[in-house]
Amino acid sequence: MSAVRRLVAGAVAVLMTATLSGCVRLPESGPVVETQPPSDVEEPQAAAIDAVPPRPGDLPNGIVNGFLEAMTAYPVQTSTARQYLARDAQPSWDPDAATITYTDSSTPRVEGAQVMVTLGDAESLDAEGAWQGPLPEDQQVLEFPMVIENGEYRIADAPDALIVPASWFAQRFRQVSLYFFDRTAQILVPEPVFVPRDKQLATTLIDGLLAGPGPDLAGVSRSFLPPDLTVGLSVPVSNGVADVRLVGEAGQQNAEVVEKMLAQLAWTLRQEPTIQALRLTVGDEQVRLPGGASEFGVDDAPQYDPTGYQASQLLYGLRGGLLFSGEPETLSTADGPLGLDGYGLRSVSVNLSASSAAGISSDGTAVLLAPVRTDLADEPADGVEQVVSGATDLLPPAWDFTDRLWLVDRTAAGARVSIREGGRLRSLTVPDVSGEDVRSFLVSRDGTRFVAVVRTNGVDGLRVGRIEVDFQGRVRRAVAVRTVTFRDTEPLRVTDIAWTSPTSIALLSQVVPGELFEVRTVAVDGAPAGAEALSTTISARVVGLAGSPVEDARQYAVTRDALVDLATGALVPFEARVASIDYVG
Repeated sequence: MSAVRRLVAGAVAVLMTATLSGCVRLPESGPVVETQPPSDVEEPQAAAIDAVPPRPGDLPNGIVNGFLEAMTAYPVQTSTARQYLARDAQPSWDPDAATITYTDSSTPRVEGAQVMVTLGDAESLDAEGAWQGPLPEDQQVLEFPMVIENGEYRIADAPDALIVPASWFAQRFRQVSLYFFDRTAQILVPEPVFVPRDKQLATTLIDGLLAGPGPDLAGVSRSFLPPDLTVGLSVPVSNGVADVRLVGEAGQQNAEVVEKMLAQLAWTLRQEPTIQALRLTVGDEQVRLPGGASEFGVDDAPQYDPTGYQASQLLYGLRGGLLFSGEPETLSTADGPLGLDGYGLRSVSVNLSASSAAGISSDGTAVLLAPVRTDLADEPADGVEQVVSGATDLLPPAWDFTDRLWLVDRTAAGARVSIREGGRLRSLTVPDVSGEDVRSFLVSRDGTRFVAVVRTNGVDGLRVGRIEVDFQGRVRRAVAVRTVTFRDTEPLRVTDIAWTSPTSIALLSQVVPGELFEVRTVAVDGAPAGAEALSTTISARVVGLAGSPVEDARQYAVTRDALVDLATGALVPFEARVASIDYVG
């Protein structure tokens, strides 16, 4: 288990032990559920740390040790650490280029004219604070060449990174999202980054937003904030209103661009609970809304919701071979073709607007497409169309906000990924997924991410990646695929996965096969879970998950006879057994 994961998980466990009581629910019938819901306890402020400058007469190993300790100054500052560098090295050292965290480090050892330090469990973040995962093994040994200046040892060259203990980082940084648009400018795309836990959160968020999504995401997301703008001195917040003053030349922006700029700012700033609205000034000109208003509410752009604007909040599934829908306590048969006649389906997925359903045949070889309601039926006469035949073993389909349908066929040669867009079906090669033993596959509602469970030598791992599209929104390719492993629980067997937010999923795994199951929250970038993470164990045979990325949506484990609320452990029994059940998407 990685350094920061252990530390954050330990902190959460302590909080749960201290603040929760009676977390083991013993219902009169059904499974026993032990749940650790997200903590709403206010986290204590990290202690201030004063950095110590070099002392006269320090030996090379003492200089390097002092340099590493100076980077732990809090509030964060690196001016003291810079004093440990040679004069020529000070201007070029860039600690903002990356962050490296580590659990432990070796004692600095002198080898010739340099000092060596080996880091344990080192992980990295990029310049924007995006999680990059484990540091390559060949980079975990740091080399510090030394020189003598005015009779004192100094470091001639240092890695361009803030290098700090994982415990220090976990206490002083937290993960937030910067909101950009998808390439077609129809929906917002959250990009998770780590930022300091300090009083300058609003300023930090806007700084990150102005930096843009970066060249690696050029085919995935885009920003409508002009690239040459910078934040003024800060982003002050008064009476719930953030005063965003951007300095630089923005050029003439039309109303549509201004609307999207405000949407990005609003969704990003709403993560600061004290902010209810914002005012935007670009250069010397204050941006005004139609009607002359100068304040823009942080909840005023729901049409760009990354979970889908006005997406259905109901559950959908199969019972007795028929499509049903509704709230957990009031599930009823749908009045569309799939609810009126049985078509021999084993799973079904419904698009975000709940207008279309894609069903997988009982033998896994075909896909049927049909309207959810009778009044939406079109040709053919009954409204049911077979769009795939001759497959081998299809996983449940996935939909994104464009009504693009994603399919994975588990063939003898491994997984074959297909997409149906514009009424046409075509194959898509997904690195490290196509041709592999894929057990589950999800696509984010904004259409920019995928998550796959891939089994290798009996062990399950997550493959996460991004989806590039062209300016017309047609899928080009899958990129930036990485593997998320779980060193603490390997070998891991994953039963199901489900979205719990636009940037996190719930992962269902077996603790005791057929008897005890665990559900945990996992960030899609592989970063350690924070205090908002969920961990639940269920002493019953769980067959799947029903999860939604919508904020405050109830997340469920699914047994053959009931839904289990993962936050409370409450049971919602079914009137009759279900074959599948889930939210839209």
